[in-house]
Amino acid sequence: MATITKATLAPAAVAAAPVLRLAGIHQVYGEGEAAVHALRGIDLDVAAGDYVAIMGPSGSGKSTLMNLLGCLDIASSGTYELAGHDVRSLTENELARVRNQEIGFVFQSFNLVPRMTALANVELPLIYGGAKRAERRDRALEALDMVGLANRADHQPQQLSGGQQQRVAIARALVTSPTLVLADEPTGNLDSESTEEILSILDSLASAGRTIVIITHEENVADRAHRVLTISDGLLTGDRTGKAVKGRVK
Repeated sequence: MATITKATLAPAAVAAAPVLRLAGIHQVYGEGEAAVHALRGIDLDVAAGDYVAIMGPSGSGKSTLMNLLGCLDIASSGTYELAGHDVRSLTENELARVRNQEIGFVFQSFNLVPRMTALANVELPLIYGGAKRAERRDRALEALDMVGLANRADHQPQQLSGGQQQRVAIARALVTSPTLVLADEPTGNLDSESTEEILSILDSLASAGRTIVIITHEENVADRAHRVLTISDGLLTGDRTGKAVKGRVK
């Protein structure tokens, strides 16, 4: 596996202002007596290079929060700034560009296109972004090399293990050098060995300065993060240091 360094990830890994800033975020579905208050006033800053895990039980609001962070939904009220841009002020086309170039998504179910090779799957965000063919190939191969799968570039998803498929998904998330890597239960479908592989990659990305937010219900996954946030009934109720990080502090 290629060494992941700050130089490899620049310039997205270096910034002075918070990458994410949420202020007074509320999300309400429905109206009147049928209204559901999924988020009840979220305030959160995430600095460049932070590795943040968000935990909470089913119905706590963590999936709603993930959708807002990923610009897949817009809050009912409050302010969300991503890399200094107020998300609410963006047009649909601008939001699409942000989702394509500024956010690298990693999902529990991998979301790879079955009949495309690993290389072609990683190239997809670059195709949507209008990159030239030669550039797409070079950047996709570099991203696959970063996750240790350059030698599987011509394999289709069904020829790869679950852990390898998730590594391809991480390469796809990294290929645009996004401002934020947003991972939703990235180890939920993996065995313990594959889980450790994925967490080691995320550790390396975080050490190199990549900004990562991971949604998880697994304590052992959350504890690899620098910060562990707890959400309950639409409110952030906890903010602590990951236990694995504490263990590395002498």
